[in-house]
Amino acid sequence: MKFYRLKLKCLFALSMVMTIPAIGQEAKPPSFPEINKALSSGGSPVKIICFGDSVTGVYYHTGGVRAYTDMLGIALKQIHPKADVTMINAGISGHTTVNALARIDRDVISHQPDVVTVMFGLNDVGKNVSIEDYRKNLIEIVKRCRAAGSEVVLCNPNAVVTTKARPIEKLTKYCNVIREVAKEHGVPLCDSFAEFEAMGKRDREAWLMTLSGEIHPNMAGHKAIAEQLARTITGQTTSLVDVGPPRPALAKTVELLKKKAPVKTLAMPPYDKLVNEALKSIDPAAKLETTPWIVEDMTRALILKDATHRVRKMKPNLVFVAIPRGANSESREAFIYEQMWTVNYAQSFGKKEWDVVVIHPSVAEPRADPSDAENDALIRTITAAQDLHLIDRAPGDERSAAAILSDWISKAVAASAVLR
Repeated sequence: MKFYRLKLKCLFALSMVMTIPAIGQEAKPPSFPEINKALSSGGSPVKIICFGDSVTGVYYHTGGVRAYTDMLGIALKQIHPKADVTMINAGISGHTTVNALARIDRDVISHQPDVVTVMFGLNDVGKNVSIEDYRKNLIEIVKRCRAAGSEVVLCNPNAVVTTKARPIEKLTKYCNVIREVAKEHGVPLCDSFAEFEAMGKRDREAWLMTLSGEIHPNMAGHKAIAEQLARTITGQTTSLVDVGPPRPALAKTVELLKKKAPVKTLAMPPYDKLVNEALKSIDPAAKLETTPWIVEDMTRALILKDATHRVRKMKPNLVFVAIPRGANSESREAFIYEQMWTVNYAQSFGKKEWDVVVIHPSVAEPRADPSDAENDALIRTITAAQDLHLIDRAPGDERSAAAILSDWISKAVAASAVLR
């Protein structure tokens, strides 16, 4: 992580309003005509499994609820609204092609998928699986899937920030193997590595904003991967830019309220007090155990350091991250890093175990200095890229922070289900 921070300090120089450029928007012929007919007509169900490592799996990098597997399903429905498509995520952190072959029967073939997307390589590089074994393993994965009647798409991983464990030069060689195997065995290739590299050459700063750490994409990156895969499968383009975070926002919290169980909340002031008032107004019988996350007079660097050991150790049910404007950073680059990673550490490592909500500083501090506009915009962009919900103050909204929070929580609870 320290290495990544140094990289960020060297490489991030973002404009005030950041737009992720479209990646590889040219149309392609559809890879599987019969499957595309089924998707288009909706007459037959189509099952797709995304097989891979932590980039494929659901982890904190993308908010802990969904990853490119889910976004691919959304993209396919945008292209083929009648599609009856089932998406299955078979990604596990740390796995190589060796692990893939050990679990392919259980996690892939047993589901009898129509299509299997295969994305391994980052851990094969990091764990020194020889390039010869990597090639053999990929070929065996393709053969096993095809023998079971499944179509296959080989995927190169996303481009990464070079590290000692995964130097770009070495990773490029493994990506070339994927390209060669795809060509030799007539397998469609989704070359995410090449497309992200091209994006980085056009706008390196925007590419870096699709990452969460040196190697893992955030949700902005996962949307791009899903768009690339959808184009590979269907030959058509679509955009997921306007797809917001998943709802309901407070599913875990509402589940506890329904059970009449205590809700353990960790919240940065003033929301440690305001959240109790908001939840009690909805459910007067709510059992609330709220802990203030004191950040007053702390720099963003210190808040991040505190987050690394506070949240996951506590295992709360609900977290509100509301870093005040007065929490300074050494630079714009440090601000981005500290905002991103404070929120990352506020989440559970894998699939979502508790609710996390980011609150924009404008809610408690509506009278911003013009110099704050750049950071205010960055918080909105970073939160969206992490696929998390943001409580924000709309232009012209003169309500108090308590009223804005209460209204947002009320709507979030209603979206989960009416309490009974």
